Amino acid sequence: MIQTPVPAAALQANPIGEAVNMGEAKLDISEAGFNMREARFNMIEQQIRTWEVLDPVVLALLDEVPREHFVAESQAGLAFADVELPIGHGQTMLFPKLEGRILQALSVKKTDKVLLVGTGSGYLTALLAKLAQHVHAVEIIPELSAQAQLRLNKANIHNVTLHVGDGVNGLPESAPYDVIVFTGSMQIRPTAVEKTLAVGGRLFAVIGDLPIMQATLTQRISEDAFRHEVLFETCLQPLMNAPRLTRFEF
Repeated sequence: MIQTPVPAAALQANPIGEAVNMGEAKLDISEAGFNMREARFNMIEQQIRTWEVLDPVVLALLDEVPREHFVAESQAGLAFADVELPIGHGQTMLFPKLEGRILQALSVKKTDKVLLVGTGSGYLTALLAKLAQHVHAVEIIPELSAQAQLRLNKANIHNVTLHVGDGVNGLPESAPYDVIVFTGSMQIRPTAVEKTLAVGGRLFAVIGDLPIMQATLTQRISEDAFRHEVLFETCLQPLMNAPRLTRFEF
């Protein structure tokens, strides 16, 4: 994800307020005899389904793409935990249940061209690529983009173009897009990026400021009209360099 560092970076909080210290989180999966298949099943049944993700296509995809292949080897046993897992450079993966809700809301089709702002670990990129025709993913941290490329290659996922840069204004040179996803929050809607949607296109973004943020879905219904829908409340670290509301003091 493209995010700004959080001062208490080691303390991750889930959307319902439970705090989990992940700063030095490791699990020796060889000694524990950790069962990845069982852990993935439990993630889907206990986290994803219970957060109203019921689309069979999305559930099958989450079972198909090994999340543990998109984290450091020392953290593989934590890949299915209900936390924002640290991935280095002050960044984190999205909660598994949030990834599921995003995919379900966007209803990605095989003919879709996707823009993902915030490549991060490469996992959400992989999920989108499995559903879409092509994915453009933008990441501001070069090391994360390079690492994601290696993981995608290893997973034999090649319908992806990775870009290193600031994606706050999207990627207009490859527009229009059928689907756009922001993996960091913003205080205001990205109206300029919305205009790079094709008619019928959908954009997912988390809008607001702590303690109130809303996951939103924007659909372009004609050349001049957009429909905006609030999906649910959540909390997400802010997108790096995202425009901020001007606050006046009296």
